[in-house]
Amino acid sequence: MKYSLLMFATIMLMLGMIQTSCSRDDNPMTPDVTVPNPKPEQPDDSNENKPEKTEQKIRITIGEQSAIVTLEDNSAAKAFATLLPMTVTMTEMNGNEKYYDLSESLPTDTFRPGTIHAGDLLLWGANTVVLFYETFSSPYSYTRLGKMDNPDGLAAALGSGNVRVTFSLQ
Repeated sequence: MKYSLLMFATIMLMLGMIQTSCSRDDNPMTPDVTVPNPKPEQPDDSNENKPEKTEQKIRITIGEQSAIVTLEDNSAAKAFATLLPMTVTMTEMNGNEKYYDLSESLPTDTFRPGTIHAGDLLLWGANTVVLFYETFSSPYSYTRLGKMDNPDGLAAALGSGNVRVTFSLQ
């Protein structure tokens, strides 16, 4: 009991000291610290010496029709672009894709897209270029080469069998 009274008296004394240290003119919410004015905002020229990133595009021609593909910014797509122009016969597979086996391997950076979209240009393994003309789910891993800017009409242009396709730099 004595301990509780002593503790209560100590707390009350401390509260009284805190109250008397502030006058009515003091704002206890305002710190007693001087903050220097911030520097005027400087323009961000950190990108001044960086080259502007440009998208590389290629043209895919099927018969009389052509479409533009924006290449991915990766080593596989860059290596693929060095092989162009090339005209190949792409083989039909599964009613949703055409593929062609390159004579050389390209760098890979595989991922599982989950959903493949019409107009995707992907690399399966290290040397199989695949052009998808239907959207569907897939558990397979690919390296992205690019994406067709407008895949409308791609399935009709490719048809149901093997097809001759020209890839060229845009």
